[in-house]
Amino acid sequence: MAFWIASSPHNHTQNQTSKLMRLVIYATIPGIFAQWYFFGWGNLIHIGLAVATALVAEFFVLSLREQPISKQLFDGSAILTAVLLGICLPALAPWWITVLGSLFAIAIVKQLYGGLGHNPFNPAMAAYVMLLVSFPVQMTSWQPPLSLMSVELDFLNTLTTILTGFTSEGYSVEQLRTHIDGYTMATPLDSLKNDIGQGLTVAESITKPVFGQHFSLGWEWVNAGFLLGGLFLLARKAIPLATPLSFLASILVCSFIAYSINPDGNASTMFHWLSGATMLGAFFILTDPVSGATSTKGRIVFGALAGFLVFIIRKFGGYPDAVAFAVLLCNMAAPLIDQYTRPRTYGHSVKQP
Repeated sequence: MAFWIASSPHNHTQNQTSKLMRLVIYATIPGIFAQWYFFGWGNLIHIGLAVATALVAEFFVLSLREQPISKQLFDGSAILTAVLLGICLPALAPWWITVLGSLFAIAIVKQLYGGLGHNPFNPAMAAYVMLLVSFPVQMTSWQPPLSLMSVELDFLNTLTTILTGFTSEGYSVEQLRTHIDGYTMATPLDSLKNDIGQGLTVAESITKPVFGQHFSLGWEWVNAGFLLGGLFLLARKAIPLATPLSFLASILVCSFIAYSINPDGNASTMFHWLSGATMLGAFFILTDPVSGATSTKGRIVFGALAGFLVFIIRKFGGYPDAVAFAVLLCNMAAPLIDQYTRPRTYGHSVKQP
C-alpha cells in the first residue's frame, strides 16, 4: 500500500495522499478484472464488503480517538486496505471472514498504532495472516477457475454462497470445488507442493487441469493484470522500482538455482512469478513506505529478503503462497534494515580513535 509522505516523520499532505491512494486503487483494476473473468464474482463481492466494513470501522475508531473524521476517512487509505484484502481472500469465503479481516486491519493494525503512517505492519497482510491462522478451513477453500467447475456460478449464486455457504440449488462450497472427475481441486501452488510431497515430479504434477496449458490456469492472467497495474504505477512514479525489481529478481535467483539442481522437484521461475499473489505482493504490498524500508539500498535488501522468504516458505513451509508471511517478517526486519542502509546525515563525520 503506497502513499505520499510530505515531511518527516509522518505529516501527510492530504491532497497528495488521496490522489495517490486513488491511483493505486485504479492500478488494481486489471488484476481484479482478471479475477472476475476467471473466478467469477466472489472477489468483487468481498471487495465491496471489505470497503463498507473498513469505512464503518474507521469512522467509529476516529470518533473514539476524537480525530478529524472527514479528513482521514476519505483519504483513501482504508479503501485501499480493504481492496487489497478483498483481492486476497478466497472467492467463496463466508461473508464474516471479510468483516472480521477488515475490522482487524483498520481497528487493530492501523488505528491502534496511531493511524496512517504509524502502523509497523501492512494492515491487509496482517489481517490476512490473522484469518489464515484462525480460520484455516475457510481461508484455504479456494475456488477453481470457472472453466473447471461442474456447477455454474452467476452473481446471485455467488452472493448466496458467500452469505449462506450454499448456492440457491443447495450445493456447498466443497461441492463447488469438486472437479467433474470427482476430486477436490486446489490452487496450482497447493497441488504442486502436495504432489511433490507424494513423490511425483513437477512434469507429472503439471498435467492436472488446474495448471492449464502454461503455468497456472487463471492465476497467470491475474498476475499479469497486477503486473500491468504495477508498471502503470512505476510509469507514474507512484512507487519505487527498487523493491519490486529486487523481489522478483530474488525469486528468480532462488528458483533458478533450485530448478537447476533438481528440476523434478522444483518449479520454474515463471511458475513462481505467475502463481499466487506474487505480482500483487511485488507492486502493491511490499511498496508500502510505512511498513517497508525507506532508502534505496534498504528497499533492495527488503525486496530481496521478501523474495527469498517467499521461495523458502513455498518450498518448505505449510502455506504454499507465502507472500503474506514474507511481508510481515520483512516488516519486522525493516527498522534493522534501515539502520544499516540509511544514508549518512549531511555533515556527519566518523570520529577518529
